Amino acid sequence: MNTMIKPAFLNSIIKNFKGKLPGENISVGLNIGVSSVKLVKLKFSKDTAELAGYSLEQNQVDQKELIKRVIQEQVFKRVNISVSGQQAITRYVDFPKMNANELKQALKFESQKYIPFPYSEVNLDAFVLKDDLPDNKMRILIAAVKKEFLSQRLDLLKSLGLEVDIVDIDSLALINAFIFNYTEAEELNKKTIALLNIGSATSNLNILENSMPSLSRDINVGGNNFTQKIADTFNVDFKSAEELKINPDKQSSDKIITAVESMLAKLAQEVRTSFDYYESRSVSSVGKIFLSGGGSLYAGINEMFSNLLGLPVENWDPLKKILIADTVNASKVRSLSGQLAVAIGLALRQAP
Repeated sequence: MNTMIKPAFLNSIIKNFKGKLPGENISVGLNIGVSSVKLVKLKFSKDTAELAGYSLEQNQVDQKELIKRVIQEQVFKRVNISVSGQQAITRYVDFPKMNANELKQALKFESQKYIPFPYSEVNLDAFVLKDDLPDNKMRILIAAVKKEFLSQRLDLLKSLGLEVDIVDIDSLALINAFIFNYTEAEELNKKTIALLNIGSATSNLNILENSMPSLSRDINVGGNNFTQKIADTFNVDFKSAEELKINPDKQSSDKIITAVESMLAKLAQEVRTSFDYYESRSVSSVGKIFLSGGGSLYAGINEMFSNLLGLPVENWDPLKKILIADTVNASKVRSLSGQLAVAIGLALRQAP
């Protein structure tokens, strides 16, 4: 693993689950997506986190140029990044109870059962979530990232003058942001909830049981699929369809709903399949869904999704417990906060 990357990209996440603020004064999260790049810069004091700056660029241009646009107005050298999709894998697995050294050795031989890549081709880490399961077993979270992909990403950022402190998984960064902001929320008090982050190409699904992750999955359905359906229906370009999706007029509303209904139903079916799998292994069931991501901005999606899944659905605020600096346009960043959730989770991370 590259020496700039801290190998334990799970341990410090768990610390932040417990509400510990990073010790560094400034931390930057850089979320590099398929068609957008988001950056969040947080400033920390003893008891507070403050949004000191952010950037969001979304365009069909070269990825390097997109990152340049995001970082050009900010002053920093080090960032926390994340990966998702086919290059990153998370698994929740029950192992016989063992110590840290034994687990490290076991992963070398057992990982092939759970990770669809050779052990030599991935950066792999694990964290014990529960160590008191029946039959002297423990539940661990395994995370793996393809080395080749990560090396390319690190080289790209290095060419832009940036150094990477932490490599994370999108889904886990999302959990980090949610737990930080909703630690005391009633929804997390001995309940099971789901986080669904609808990105442009991929949706990240997480199930939390008693505030701890129990399932994470990337679904290959995102906001771009909804937009393309609208573009085809109205015979307009992608940009115009995106505007219609977010701000539909009265004459277009019914037609838009029909256009995206099949795609939303497909996403809902994938989510339900994940819920069924989780519930087959647990005594609890998902009671509520929290949405984030650019795709969650689609008008009426909460009600439609709720009807499809038979569960309450609402958007959550990744800035709920984060102050906003006077130099930042508060109303504008709050309107974008759902799209910044992963970047916020990354910025909340503490480099070991």
